Amino acid sequence: MRASRPAVHPVEAPPPAPPPPAQAQGQDQEQADGDVVTQPRGVRMKDPPGAPGTPAGLGLRLAQAFFAAAALAVMAATNDFPSVSAFSYLVAAAILQCLWSLSLAIVDIYALLVKRSLRNARAVCIFTIGDGITGTLTLGAACASAGITVLIGNDLNICAENHCASFETATAMAFISWFALAPSCILNFWSMASR
Repeated sequence: MRASRPAVHPVEAPPPAPPPPAQAQGQDQEQADGDVVTQPRGVRMKDPPGAPGTPAGLGLRLAQAFFAAAALAVMAATNDFPSVSAFSYLVAAAILQCLWSLSLAIVDIYALLVKRSLRNARAVCIFTIGDGITGTLTLGAACASAGITVLIGNDLNICAENHCASFETATAMAFISWFALAPSCILNFWSMASR
């Protein structure tokens, strides 16, 4: 069995260079007050924008949840969506996407409030796998719904009997939700692969 190893490796900082004599008194005062704190160089890389635990990552998660919820609401507002299995699949995928994105948005909010990075290998692996699964389901549902919508509207010409505009809107919202999910999935996979 492999023993776990620490996720953060200590890096020894080089000793600070002595300040010039003219600035020595002013810099000591600033450091005594605690206003100026500098990190040693090379200790930690900044998280890329859109990664978990960053404001851009939170924005992507909220966009995913919003557009998935919009797809769900528009599709559920029609009374005949359960008669087509692709539309039922879209509703199920949108529910899963909403739950996944909102739960990760809560994790992102927590990480931002406590100023923690979400670079843990296990967390990044879970985020990557979850994003891959929900992204595949959402894209599959959106493509299936788009195919049925084209069949109903263009091939069969029965839009007068159905809610074609609602079906098209829900499908478009599902695609936009997937487009918001793709950067998160790619950044998580990139972060996991670069370890």
